[in-house]
Amino acid sequence: MKIKNTDKLRYAFRAIVFKEMGDHFRNKRMLILFGIILLTCIGSLYTAMSGLKNATPAEETESSFFFLKLFTLSDGTLPAYFVFISFLGPLLGIGLGFDTINSEQNKGTLSRMLAQPIPRDYVLNAKFTAALLVIAILFFSLSFLVIGAGLIALSIPPTAEEFMRIMCFTFVSVIYVALWLNLSVYFSVCFRQPTTAALAGIAVWLFFTVFAPLLINLILKTLEPSPYAPPYSQYAFQQFQFAIIQLIPNELYSQATSTLLMPTIRNLGPLTIEQIQGAIPGPLPLGQSILIVWPQLTGMIAVTMACFILSYLRFMRKEIRSR
Repeated sequence: MKIKNTDKLRYAFRAIVFKEMGDHFRNKRMLILFGIILLTCIGSLYTAMSGLKNATPAEETESSFFFLKLFTLSDGTLPAYFVFISFLGPLLGIGLGFDTINSEQNKGTLSRMLAQPIPRDYVLNAKFTAALLVIAILFFSLSFLVIGAGLIALSIPPTAEEFMRIMCFTFVSVIYVALWLNLSVYFSVCFRQPTTAALAGIAVWLFFTVFAPLLINLILKTLEPSPYAPPYSQYAFQQFQFAIIQLIPNELYSQATSTLLMPTIRNLGPLTIEQIQGAIPGPLPLGQSILIVWPQLTGMIAVTMACFILSYLRFMRKEIRSR
């Protein structure tokens, strides 16, 4: 009997996931967001190819990583692909999650769903899983689109390391958007009106994108040591500056993706002269690049899990009544 009940719950979970994924792909709001991200991907890909055509012969070495440059290179007319994702990714996550719970509650379908023999947490988990799968399908499709365009334009296949770096970059992008998705789901649980939840999510996004860097710059200017200060105090200030910047999710994503897509980046924080001496310039293997960005990746995953836990606890204690 327990096996049959477990099978029924799994079937109900899959049914909710597929239903939510279908709603996302048929939603006009989501189609507009998907179209904007696709257009920006095509535009950044065009500028990257233009930049590759204008590259000097000295830059075209064996370690140039041409396929990675399709994600990072720009001719100056448009930003690179990963810069667009850091800007538009939060909007995609907010758009997928701001009406996850409150729209069902306003329609009266949430109380009917919970009246069925389905655990309450299955509903929230299924909705989050569906949105996460939509994000993963979109970003992996865009990455393969860029790889396919690169195959046609360059007439050479990517190396194994290039392919793995692109997949790691795509995985980090999914985690970054999932962070904003969980935040918007939390606002959807807290606020009854979807517009309020959407405005709250956009307000947080604007704060970290526009106002947080300004506040950090003001704090750093007041604490900046004198040019004649001892070297150890200047090094401590550089460490503090690097640590306080880690509070911005956009900066965590930019540091992680730039390190994965640019193998020549060997360090993200400040270094002393003793640490620089003896270092041999050159591209790092993928494993070493992952070790460099592991703190940033762990921070994004931790914030994502914290937002999901807050949404889960709030939803499990929420009183739901039919209108």
